[in-house]
Parts: sequence; C-alpha cells; structure tokens
Amino acid sequence: MARQWASAVLAASVVFTSISDARPASYFYEPAEADATIRIPTTVYRTQFDTVLAAEMSRVASEVDTTVRVPTTVYTTQYDTVLVAEMSRQASLHGAGSPHRPADSHPTAFPTLTIATHPSGFFPTAASGHRSGFVMPTASGSAYPTTNLNSSSNATSDALPDKLRGVNVGGWLILEKWMNSDMFDGNDASDQLTFDQTDGAQEALEKHWSTYFTESDVEKIASWGINALRIPIGYWAYDTFGAHYIQGADAYLEKAIGWARTHGLKVLVDCHGSPGSQNGFDNSGQSGAVMWQAENNLQDSIAVLETMAEKYGSQSYADVVFALELVNEPISWDQNNFTKTQEWAKDAYNAVKSKATNKDLRVIMHDGFMGPSEWQEIGQQVNGNATRSDAHFGMDVHLYQNQDSEWNSMDQTEHIAAACNWTNSKLLPSSATLPVYVGEWASGTNVCVNPDGTSTAGTTCTVSGCQCGVNVALADYSPALTKATRQFVEAQMDAFEHSSNGWFIWSYHGPGGWGLDNMVQAGLIGTPVTERKYPNQCGFA
Repeated sequence: MARQWASAVLAASVVFTSISDARPASYFYEPAEADATIRIPTTVYRTQFDTVLAAEMSRVASEVDTTVRVPTTVYTTQYDTVLVAEMSRQASLHGAGSPHRPADSHPTAFPTLTIATHPSGFFPTAASGHRSGFVMPTASGSAYPTTNLNSSSNATSDALPDKLRGVNVGGWLILEKWMNSDMFDGNDASDQLTFDQTDGAQEALEKHWSTYFTESDVEKIASWGINALRIPIGYWAYDTFGAHYIQGADAYLEKAIGWARTHGLKVLVDCHGSPGSQNGFDNSGQSGAVMWQAENNLQDSIAVLETMAEKYGSQSYADVVFALELVNEPISWDQNNFTKTQEWAKDAYNAVKSKATNKDLRVIMHDGFMGPSEWQEIGQQVNGNATRSDAHFGMDVHLYQNQDSEWNSMDQTEHIAAACNWTNSKLLPSSATLPVYVGEWASGTNVCVNPDGTSTAGTTCTVSGCQCGVNVALADYSPALTKATRQFVEAQMDAFEHSSNGWFIWSYHGPGGWGLDNMVQAGLIGTPVTERKYPNQCGFA
C-alpha cells in the first residue's frame, strides 16, 4: 500500500550527520542559502520511502551540483525511482536557465515530482545485489557512488543503432512443439493452449520460463555483437478473453527487458499470438482454425495492443523497447482477407501510438506473406512524408529458403545468389521510404554438399563423403558443409544490411542450425556477427 504524503513537505531544517571531512564541502547543508523543503511523492511506496528521502536530502545538500547520485543501499526495485528523482533535480536546476531561490510567497523552487513504481517492479541486478554501473566512492570522493550517464558502458540510450542485428527469443514465452519437444513429452498437447490445460502445466511453465532464457544468455548474445532482441509473447499474457491459457509470461518479458537494458540491447516486443489465431499455426498459441477476423477478435487484438503500448511504449521503457509488433505472420488467404488486415493495421497503429508516451516508438506489422511492396501505399498513408529512417510504421518480412517448394531445386550457389537478390525481390529499393525489418531468417537450405565444395539440391547424397544439412548434427558438419552454410549466412546478412533496417535470426535456442547458440559453436557465423570470412559475396558497393 502506498504511503500517502499529501503536500509532502516534511521539514525545513535537515542537516546531514556523519559526513566525514574527506567529502566535498558542497555536501554540507546551509539552511540560510538553500531550498530546505524536502518533498516526497504521494505515490511512493512504504518500502521506497527512506530511499527517496535520502535522495531528497541529497538534493537539498547539493543544490547546484550536477552529479546524479544513488545511495549504495538502494535495492534494485527502488533504483529507477531514486534515479528519476535525482534527474528531476538536474532538470529543475538546469532545464530553464540558472537556478533561482524561492520567493517568500512561493517557497517551492522545485516542482514536486510524482513517481510511480516501474511496471512489475523488476530491475536488473548486479552480482552484489545492487544495480550494476556504479562507481564506488573513494576517501575524497562523493557522498554517494555516481552513475556516469555518458560512460562507454553497455547501458542503453534512446538512440537506435545504425543497423539492428538481432536474434529472436523463440520457444520461451510461447511454446512451439518442434522447438520445445521436451515440454510435450508424456502429454497429448499440440500447442500452448492445449499444453496449458494439462496436469502440472503451471509448475512446468514456471520452470521453463525461469531456466530457458536468462541474463547470462543476454550477456553472451551481447558479446557476439548482437544489439537487439525480438521477443515473442502471446496476447493471453495481458487478457485471456476467456480462453484457458496460463498467465504470467509478461513477468519474464519484464526481466528480459531489464537484462537488455543492463547489457545495452534494444528490444522489439512481438505480439506473436493474437485472439482467435491469426494463422492456425502453433506459433500463434493455438493451431487449427483461423478465427482472427471473426467475432470480436480484431477489436480484442487492438485492446491487448493498447495495454502493451501503455506499458512498453511509456517513457520508462524508451531506452530499451524500440518497437511493438502488431501481429506475427497473419495469413492472407482462406479465413483472412488481406484488405481487411491492412485496414486493421492502420487502426491498430493509431491505437498504439495514442497510448504510447514514447513518441519515437516504432510500430511494426508483418507483411502477411505478401511482401513489403504490397504495403507501400499503407505506409505512405500512415507515415506521410517521413523518411525511411524516421518513419514509425514499418514492415516485418520473414525470409527462409528451406520452407517453400520454390527453393527446393536450388544448389547452394543458387541459394546464395537468391539471398543476394533479396534486395530486389523480397525487400524494397533504397528509394523506398517504408522501413523493412527482417524479423526472421535462418541458416538452413535443403542441399547436400560434396567434399570438393560442390552441392546439389535435395536431402539425399550420391557422392561418398557428401553431407546433407537436414540430417547431419552440427557437431558432425564436414569442412565443406560448414563453409557452404557460413557463406549462405554471410550473404543473407550482407543483403539485409544493404536493403533493410535490421534483421533478427530465428532463434537463440533451437534444434541444430535453428539455434544461434549452436551456430556460433559450430562456426557457422562470426563473432562478432559483423565478421566476414567470405566478404563481398553479393558485390554491394
């Protein structure tokens, strides 16, 4: 329960005690010269009160000091509250000219700041139990350890990298049987919805959520030069609309956002499963019938997105969450009408932007397997005259060369050429103003590679020593298959970085070549991911 302090004025005479002579003289409170009003927001919780009081006392004691201080005893759940209070002190001192003393008739030199707790109360922790990034005081140092907001540490800023190089965290907050086969052993479930109705599902999910993806994974990902995460989550984390899903996944998304903040990564929050199922695939949470455009499901989808936008689109997330994806892979045939999907996307965009206080939040829409070119008119209507780098409505396209029959007749050389040609066939030209993100792609092709490096289409070898990627464990890849796969991976990344706003490989964990972690260990991708063993395969200038 909040500890209410209406008016929130506690004292007019507060003196620091136990400040050693080694600390700067500016820390001593001079009641005749400084604003002595100590303010506590009315929404501060009881567990945060002493911490916020300490921050206010620090403000009073160092009224013209520009150092942002956070006490070493601040718990991780209190850190942002205290930091906001300290930054408010900075803004009130320097945001509107020189500091001034209050007049007798207007005794408040600083605006009272109302601080709400961070959503879900989660913040990243350092090994010591405190927020990382502090510099501890020395004998002649400040009264509090300081956070250098302009340091070269991994702390995130609001600015986006020139190119987003990301990975999906698939199979974590939405189960997919082919990725999470162990979760489906011993039951008849086929997707998240049916799994959530099995015996022991709650306990199994909690264990899965807490172990499948952790901060150590984010730290490892960052070390590879990856600068963004695309995190799929289902609508039911926010509202089940009566469906029998188990809730709680959003608490783990909250943790992942905190880890990303700590390690300097951006996050795309992806509403991967929508009410009624947008595609009938298990990745929507419910396989089988597609009911997304039936009944109230489109309106319910927007209601969930508004909830998500209010949270992840708020200013407190602006340094990490750069985008919200409206829907993942809605089909554009059978039960779904593509024109209706496009009209819904405009409505959903407007709803999200109206709820988001971070006005730079990107809103991303999957192309419905129709290609970004089919969305350029919608993009113009939504983005107006914004440039490609400034536009807030963008497209997500998923590019795989191992899923559709059109690719099955190609050898590896042809696959690489097709990847290079994606700049003309599947993406948009540089003159286009609609941003495009490659939200999913993979390393696999259906080819067999001979010891001499030549390859053939298919999944069956005819030459001694040949290997086919689909039926060989990564640990057993021959040098020839490893080379052919890495060449394909690097060609794809070159094409994406030439003609898109960024890419996200599927996925961090996954069987065989579907897992980035596995790919790194097998040498199928460089570390950092900008490293090229086979540069300029596409001949881009």
